[in-house]
Amino acid sequence: MMKMESESPERYHVISVLVENEFGVLARIAGMFAARGFNIESLSVGATHDETVSRMTIVVKGTTVQVDQVRKQLSKQLEVIAIQDLTESASFVEREMMLVKVKCTEQSRGDLLTVATLFKAEAIDCTTESITLQLVDNSAKLTNFVDFLQPFGIMEVARSGVCALNRGVGGLQTSFLQKVRETLDRHQTEIV
Repeated sequence: MMKMESESPERYHVISVLVENEFGVLARIAGMFAARGFNIESLSVGATHDETVSRMTIVVKGTTVQVDQVRKQLSKQLEVIAIQDLTESASFVEREMMLVKVKCTEQSRGDLLTVATLFKAEAIDCTTESITLQLVDNSAKLTNFVDFLQPFGIMEVARSGVCALNRGVGGLQTSFLQKVRETLDRHQTEIV
């Protein structure tokens, strides 16, 4: 009888992907996730300090084995430069921005602003019937903030998606650029 490896439990994985900053890359990568039955929980994309490279921060839920499969599929995409599952190191910072519009009356405004102050949220729009608050923090704190606001009556929520980087010196882009420099140096040495 063959012994089965015990599979890790499902959990959220924050995957950082450097891609060529080209038309259609986002659609192809999102399609790849969908084709494999993965729901993208959060997606944030933007250019890096190198205008030819974009960083995608993708949050998916799955086992380590499932996410490893996704990473292998990502690495087959021509436009993908580098991939890292940040949750493997546990040494990364993440932030997400949320705008939340909440019903308010003259009577509830003080309590609502007290909750906002406790979470360090900022009131960015105020009318006689609503307040729009902005909060930038980790995903768990944003979700907790929404829970606290529910009794007031949430009208709308918009979340930016997670942005994440390794802590300290180095990181995905730094290590990739170092590998490129080493490869170029090796090739130049071979030519000479």
